[in-house]
Amino acid sequence: MALGLFRVCLVVVTAIINHPLLFPRENATVPENEEEIIRQMQAHQEKLQLEQLRLEEEMARLAADKEAEKEALERVAEEGQQQNENRTAWDLWSTLCMILFLVIEVWRQDHQDAPSPECLGSDEDELPDLQGAALRGLTLPNRATLDHFYERCIRGATADAARTREFVEGFVDDLLEALRSLCSRDSDMEVEDFIGVDSMYENWQVNKPLLCDLFVPFMPPEPYHFHPELWCSSRSVPLDRQGYGQIKVVRADEDTLGCICGKTKLGEDMLCLLHGRDNVVRRASKAADLLCAPDSPYLDTMRVMKWFQTALTRAWHRIAHKYEFDLAFGQLDTPGSLKIRFRSGKFMPFNLIPVIQCDDSDLYFVSHLAREPGEGTQAPSTDWLLSFAVYERHFLRVTSKALPDGACHLSCLQIASFLLSKQSRLTGPSGLGNYHLKTALLHLLLARRPADWKAEQLDTRLHELLCFLEKSLLEKKLQHFFIGNRKVPEAMGLPEAVRRAEPLNLFRPFVLQRSLYRKTVDSFYEMLKNAPALISEYSLHIASDHASLPPKTVIL
Repeated sequence: MALGLFRVCLVVVTAIINHPLLFPRENATVPENEEEIIRQMQAHQEKLQLEQLRLEEEMARLAADKEAEKEALERVAEEGQQQNENRTAWDLWSTLCMILFLVIEVWRQDHQDAPSPECLGSDEDELPDLQGAALRGLTLPNRATLDHFYERCIRGATADAARTREFVEGFVDDLLEALRSLCSRDSDMEVEDFIGVDSMYENWQVNKPLLCDLFVPFMPPEPYHFHPELWCSSRSVPLDRQGYGQIKVVRADEDTLGCICGKTKLGEDMLCLLHGRDNVVRRASKAADLLCAPDSPYLDTMRVMKWFQTALTRAWHRIAHKYEFDLAFGQLDTPGSLKIRFRSGKFMPFNLIPVIQCDDSDLYFVSHLAREPGEGTQAPSTDWLLSFAVYERHFLRVTSKALPDGACHLSCLQIASFLLSKQSRLTGPSGLGNYHLKTALLHLLLARRPADWKAEQLDTRLHELLCFLEKSLLEKKLQHFFIGNRKVPEAMGLPEAVRRAEPLNLFRPFVLQRSLYRKTVDSFYEMLKNAPALISEYSLHIASDHASLPPKTVIL
């Protein structure tokens, strides 16, 4: 546009300069032919008019282009504003969807964390979903078949459980006594009497060979003591470490009494009123003697395993001449897995498990247990698994007193354990173990009335137990019976910190390990499918075998 204006101004200036009136007649040279001049001026004027028209057209075109450009800019601005509005609306909708999803997830978690139906009471109406479960249409043997199977197969196979316990307990008493005689009270761990736990002492052992599990508590030498630290006392414990704890080795002079006689050198004329002159606090010669982890005050499970295996080996060498059998370790990764080998070729396995008592309760920290297939990676060496085996035994004993004579609760557990063990031999181990079966039974015992466990209801209660397991598998959720379960009677004496802890899901590994979960579910339904044929087959074979067996003699 500026170039056009410049051209117009140039034409006007040229016209003005060439205008004849600007120059006087006297100073100009008048052409000889005036008509020729007029004609040229007219032609020049026409050229100027044409140029002016061209410039006007160009200016009009430039104005139109400017208007079009303006309209395009306005259109782009409107489109951008519309896009911003659409993006804002989409962001708002996404935010609302996210908030709705979080609300639903929080509600679902609250609903799942609420007390489950099996912990709410003792009425049958509180478990409608369990009775309605179909187990994928698979049927179990009737009551008559189950009774026949139990009497012929399970009861006969475990008839010598009492004699096995008696023999193992007598030998372990002698072995631990020899171990104590080899230990020094000033520097070695002090071993206490064993405690019988698990299926052999809860009267539901079914698999052969019969296996006794014995806890062996031990204490540190003076002036040290163990200070347990539960996982629920800290909020920074990972989810996979729930149910574990650490054990700190503490000196007596580091206790709340605050005695410093072991830290400072007293003068000859000074006497500690707490310990006296002849009872001065002594220091350990080496940190390794206390079985702690390197550069750590916490007890190390690997060092405890090594110490316990060495101590058992020395104790056996001291008393081996008294027995006519051999003693060997059963599993290299389990410190107290022992096996008695008789000259006849038979053997008798048992487990001696070193444990540490948690304060004054019946909770025990276990250095090592046989790992279930569903467990993940190996725990750190300073993490100790918290065992409720003594509480479980006590709960079953107290509950059995309130049940009718010949109650079927242990029979249900034995049959389920038998089916699971046979299925594991067929398809290999899965993520489902005997502890899950016992946990499900404990939940049902707390939910059902005592009258519901009569012997005549064996098939009903077994069906309910398997339905409970199916529901737990499908939901990937089986809560620990004691941890976070406030429905457990207070008479059990469970520590308050454990009662108020967050519930512990035993099926949490299934959430992270999909292949293990798929294998476990398939194995579970395969077990239900094979149950009728398996029970019928073993009933016939075991019945004929027992008919031909001579009376058993006591092992000496």
